[in-house]
Amino acid sequence: MSSPKTLVINIAALAPQHIAQCPTLSRLADSGWTAPMTPVFPAVTCAAQATLTTGKPPSAHGIIANGLFDREKLEVGFWEQTSKLVQAPRLWDILKQRNPTTTCAVLFWQHSLYANADVVVTPKPIHLEHSMVSWCYSKPAGYYEELCHAIGKFKLHNYWGPLAGIGSSRWIAAAAARTLRTKQPDLTLVYLPHLDYGFQKHGPDSPRTARDLKLVDNLVAEIIAAAAPGTTVFVVSEYSITPVTGAILPNQLLRRAGLLAVREIAGCEYLDIERSEAFAMVDHQVAHIYCKPDAVEPARRALAAAGVEFRSLDHPRSGELVAVAPRDKWFAYYWWLEPRRAPPFACHIDIHRKPGYDPCELWFDWPLLRIPVKPELVKGSHGRDDAPATFIASGPQAPARRERVAMTDVAGWILDCFR
Repeated sequence: MSSPKTLVINIAALAPQHIAQCPTLSRLADSGWTAPMTPVFPAVTCAAQATLTTGKPPSAHGIIANGLFDREKLEVGFWEQTSKLVQAPRLWDILKQRNPTTTCAVLFWQHSLYANADVVVTPKPIHLEHSMVSWCYSKPAGYYEELCHAIGKFKLHNYWGPLAGIGSSRWIAAAAARTLRTKQPDLTLVYLPHLDYGFQKHGPDSPRTARDLKLVDNLVAEIIAAAAPGTTVFVVSEYSITPVTGAILPNQLLRRAGLLAVREIAGCEYLDIERSEAFAMVDHQVAHIYCKPDAVEPARRALAAAGVEFRSLDHPRSGELVAVAPRDKWFAYYWWLEPRRAPPFACHIDIHRKPGYDPCELWFDWPLLRIPVKPELVKGSHGRDDAPATFIASGPQAPARRERVAMTDVAGWILDCFR
């Protein structure tokens, strides 16, 4: 008797109200059930995906944002990929422990580099002296090259930045369909990022929304069509995008309060973490404020004056303060007070040197070859946990219907499919 098959499709930024505009998702919900899902805090990609795959909150799995501050190196790193950063067993780890013959495929989920899964595909570009090779790490070794031969190369510039769009999700969907047909994994997890780009750039209620939903819904149909009959299907999202009308700049507020230090190098100002009493690592609508002991309360006062709220994540990787923006604002990382003092990377696409997520990279100015430092351009953001995410379950192993779902419940329900 063949083992049960389970498919998990994660559609970034899909909100519960979008399901009615998506024929495939509507049919899936009608054959099973759907409910709003309370997102984990912070409601950002890496934290949410770690929770969806472990069933634990960030206080247990340690992914407290899309970025992490290394207190020993005094460095901020965003979009680190290694699976070792997740401090709790994930679905594939647990299933392998229960039954080593259970096979798992993980396509484009965060922190899947070197994961203990049978099939893994995740972006891992190779940076050369004057160029970049748009490559993907894969397991088994050579599987990405096999996919390239069958469906073409993955184009990283369609995944993030000014050219981000449906192209990356189309490639991922094609890779998922081929994986389902040729590898026939017991558990398959697929991440489709497309909706997120347009919602941040144009807002979640723009006229483009209906078109973007149709494009993603077609990809869901393509993936499900490749799944084995009787497969249990889960569709989830990590957060909803909410409209925003501007940004709060916590590092400027900390600097004006005398808590953040900079060094001037070649006429530009760079963040000096060593000498700073407090600084902010920003991530959409959430900011981790890393403070020296005597600076916690002064930092709190400086930010509270701008309408910022505070939460606790109770993890050593977290900031001494965790700031939350008002619902209609987001956090920008800028610390310079004069535009001419901005470091060169502020005007370029550079997701690794900035101590914070920078959605302005979506507005790259091709004639000038630079991005605008204009936070007011951003029309949608996320990170707060008061906008529901999406949950759909359908198939023979689907859990019993609930009126509302907690994100921490999902991993357990997926594991139940294999009992």
